[in-house]
Amino acid sequence: MSTYAFPPGGLPPQSQSPDAAGAVFTESYAFIPADTMRDIVTSLLPGWSGTRAWIIARPMTGFAETFAQYAVEVAPGGGSDAPEPDAGAEAGILIAEGEMTLTLDGESHIRRAGDYTYIPPGHAWQVKNAGDALLKFHWVRKRWQPAAGLTAPDPVLISDHTTAPSPMPNCPDWATTRFVDPDDIRHDMHVNIVTFTNGARIPFAETHIMEHGLYVLQGTARYLLNRDWVEVGPGDFMWLRAYCPQACIATGDAPFRYLLYKDVNRHPELVLP
Repeated sequence: MSTYAFPPGGLPPQSQSPDAAGAVFTESYAFIPADTMRDIVTSLLPGWSGTRAWIIARPMTGFAETFAQYAVEVAPGGGSDAPEPDAGAEAGILIAEGEMTLTLDGESHIRRAGDYTYIPPGHAWQVKNAGDALLKFHWVRKRWQPAAGLTAPDPVLISDHTTAPSPMPNCPDWATTRFVDPDDIRHDMHVNIVTFTNGARIPFAETHIMEHGLYVLQGTARYLLNRDWVEVGPGDFMWLRAYCPQACIATGDAPFRYLLYKDVNRHPELVLP
């Protein structure tokens, strides 16, 4: 059964050591463990009611510059009629828990755990928690990058539960659930779920132009971040700048799954801002 981790909130006991979580921020990656995502590090968002957010990634000059990533918790009756303040932004939303009433271009949709929604710029959308339980979701924001001959993509409403993962060549235990067509060059970001089973691994140190946000949804692994092997589990977040070497080895009995952001399909800018 698939599960979708989310920040624990609350506050650890006074008996816990600050060293226990193992949070790290380096020139090439940040490791933000689930245990650091507590009530005191949340933000309230303008235009939202009954809502708090863990903002776990934001564009930073000289680090990862293309995206922001949130874990958002909405109380019953809460939500927003104007959730996105940037008219040029696109959104990738994965529901972790609860029920979202999403109104997109005037049409209402009920979204539940495992459902993924892609919203391109230029579309009106609203979010409401009309249920009796907390709504919890992961939200990736990126400013869509126009390119000659391309229009913005269409909205996508899809589910992890009904999307078949695509195995890597000759490696059925390493697969990617792709929520948009990887050949559709209109998309300048992909938000996927990557799954490793039976101790599968990335058998080389990936080193590439794409930035990453990796939120562990389920299971455990040893993950290579630059030169460091880190033990990761549900709710941990890895934030990688371009060209940071990475690899992983799944551990434990449960599938190791993470939500993965990467920027794709555009030329690099040759003039720095």
